[in-house]
Amino acid sequence: MVAGYQINKEKLEKAAFILKTVAHPTRLAVIDLLAQHDKLSVNEIGEILGCEQSLLSHHLINMKLKGILRSEKDGLNVFYSLKERDVTNLLTCIENCHCNF
Repeated sequence: MVAGYQINKEKLEKAAFILKTVAHPTRLAVIDLLAQHDKLSVNEIGEILGCEQSLLSHHLINMKLKGILRSEKDGLNVFYSLKERDVTNLLTCIENCHCNF
């Protein structure tokens, strides 16, 4: 161990959990979209992203169960919004990354 360096294991585990949860292009696109809107229905998200509803629902439910999104039902529609707004900082980091990919 380097002198003065202490690993915050809990913080690293939380970061890994969040990264695993959002590590898919569709999920990142949903986060980017919801960062720009207070809430959107599944149908609206699907139309904007050009994504099949069954696949999109799978991603949305996964992110909701893991605490990234919240949902509310209004009649037949389910609306999603960001619960963990700080996750949008990941998109900023990705956009500013000058990695070779």
